[in-house]
Amino acid sequence: MYIESVPNRNSRPAILLREGRRVGKRVIKKTLLNITHWDPKHIEGLRRVLKGDTLVSPDDLFTIESSMPHGHVEAVVGTIKRLGLPKLISSRPCPQRDLIVAMIAQRILAPGSKLAATRLWNATTLAQELNVGDADVDELYAALDWLLVRKTRIEKKLARRHLDEGDSVFYDISSSYYEGSTCPLATFGYSRDKKKGLPIIVYGLLTDGQGCPVAIQVYPGNTSDSTTVPDQANKLQSQFGLSRVVLVGDRGMLTQTQIKELEKYPGIGWVSALRNHEIKKLVHGGDLQMSLFDQKNLAEIHSDLFPNERLVVCYNPLNAQKRVHKRNALLDATEAALAKVVNEVNRRTKTPLLKDEIGLKVGKILHRYKMGKHFKLTINDNHLSWERNQKAIDKEADLDGIYVIRTGESGAELSTEDTVRTYKRLTRVERAFRLIKTTDLKVRPIYHRTPDHVRAHFFLCMLAYYVDWHMRRALSPLLFAEEDLEEAIKERDPVARAKPTTKCQTKKSQRKTKDGMPVHSFHTLMADLGTRCRVTCSIKMGSSKGTVHKYPTLTDFHKKCFELLEVFPVA
Repeated sequence: MYIESVPNRNSRPAILLREGRRVGKRVIKKTLLNITHWDPKHIEGLRRVLKGDTLVSPDDLFTIESSMPHGHVEAVVGTIKRLGLPKLISSRPCPQRDLIVAMIAQRILAPGSKLAATRLWNATTLAQELNVGDADVDELYAALDWLLVRKTRIEKKLARRHLDEGDSVFYDISSSYYEGSTCPLATFGYSRDKKKGLPIIVYGLLTDGQGCPVAIQVYPGNTSDSTTVPDQANKLQSQFGLSRVVLVGDRGMLTQTQIKELEKYPGIGWVSALRNHEIKKLVHGGDLQMSLFDQKNLAEIHSDLFPNERLVVCYNPLNAQKRVHKRNALLDATEAALAKVVNEVNRRTKTPLLKDEIGLKVGKILHRYKMGKHFKLTINDNHLSWERNQKAIDKEADLDGIYVIRTGESGAELSTEDTVRTYKRLTRVERAFRLIKTTDLKVRPIYHRTPDHVRAHFFLCMLAYYVDWHMRRALSPLLFAEEDLEEAIKERDPVARAKPTTKCQTKKSQRKTKDGMPVHSFHTLMADLGTRCRVTCSIKMGSSKGTVHKYPTLTDFHKKCFELLEVFPVA
């Protein structure tokens, strides 16, 4: 018996089950059954039976051993390899390098402790991809020690990759709270996390002009911002070998004292801003007048108070409105709190409140709202009264919306508008701190016991942010982000509040790209990639057994992600 396909002129071929026998030189065919209406799979199965093949159930042929999230691992590890980060860490492959790469990838995928990493990377294909499935937490800490020894060398390589002579380098400092009492770096200081009663660790981040991280330095928690500047100047010249750069820091970082200190480093320029009390000196000296903004929102001035400096005065009316609103709200809140104290004073008839007791209560209120300079207070035993100091309020209001950028760079090297744009790029370092500390990499809270482990932990998080930064930039067409940010900055008013481009506004309002694909946040995009799983199957081949990996067909969205990241997975 056999199956034969008989062509029909005006319809589909007829599939017939036939029997044939030879009579002399002739072949006699006999149709046993018309199976044209059968499912093609059944027809093929019957054909194989007639040929003598042994058929088995798919369940008997292979079994699914595991199905693990893979797409997001594919994207992160692929980006790490495309950036050449493994060779940047160590030119030769070794177990420590694999562990460091795995910890960097895991911090992007699901940040947690080192012990958690050894558990979590076995819940995805990361451990298989980097062959670290058997690693324990002690090996991870040993790898951190190994990484710290190479920190200086790695930062030099990053500087060579991202910094050139004459570039602007951006520096800012932050802090994170510490859980424990064993690390000498953890001391009490100004906590930016607002965690009362917990020691902190201070760290400074150095980036290029686009916000890409280059180096990080860890300091004790009681270190002031400005005292870290000489370390960075020395690093730029001695460690990175740059003879000419422009260091950009905020007004609390590059103070007058530190600007004078930078004179010891020829070739290092600077851009910063004046503090409020310094702006008031310009007003009192007659160097700064509101008439400067009659035609334009910025003006360049010179003052004998700041010789050899260019001062760019900027006025933003939106910031002025915000300041007025905030000041009025604080004044009202202060008065409401003071009224409560007055009510308490009036109630205490039998045991009146003394002057010192009232003063302590009032002091706490003024410290909370920072409005003491705007009130005239009268405090006596069993008496409290106040009035607003309208003269002081009006004097402060004259400076609403005004800020002054200062620099030692000449106009030929940095135009007036570009001076403002350069200073405002510091927001990229602040954004880096936000991602490192909270939403993405979660560098805090810190539990490491030794200073070396703390330093290695921060450096590892910086390397993870390095990968995160490149991924976000590549995936920007699919994210709620500007795709052509550098070009947009050049066209924007340097002083006015930045507005998204029309292209970005359209993307945000429609929540779809021009190709009709959904627009994501970075987290939801990574979660979507994680739905692409690697299915591991075991196949029975006679007496032996083999294993194969199967992947689902790439969706159009996943294809676009991998194309933007320049990662092309095996389908």
